[in-house]
Amino acid sequence: MLTCVITYDIDPTQQGAFAQYARNWGQAIPRCGAQLVGYFAPHEGSTTRAYGIYHIESLAAYEAYRARLAADPLGRENYAFAQAKGFIRSENRTWLRCVSEPPKEEA
Repeated sequence: MLTCVITYDIDPTQQGAFAQYARNWGQAIPRCGAQLVGYFAPHEGSTTRAYGIYHIESLAAYEAYRARLAADPLGRENYAFAQAKGFIRSENRTWLRCVSEPPKEEA
């Protein structure tokens, strides 16, 4: 299992638009095959840093997922929404794998 962390640099005056974008992905991402952890918007501190986090089985599964997302009506609409509003100034994807073990239960 891989975890994708998307780091967004967003326009701080358009946090409401980013929230709508996140809600839309909350519907489309699971439907297209990834396990959404969530989208996180600024609350305290930085007003421009936001995150989207999801899990997916492999990079091969990611490629298939991206194709489904691009073909999904809400996915296409959400990409267009972000382009039209311009609230995402940049984004960066980081791929992580979990290397820790779950906590052991006490006897």
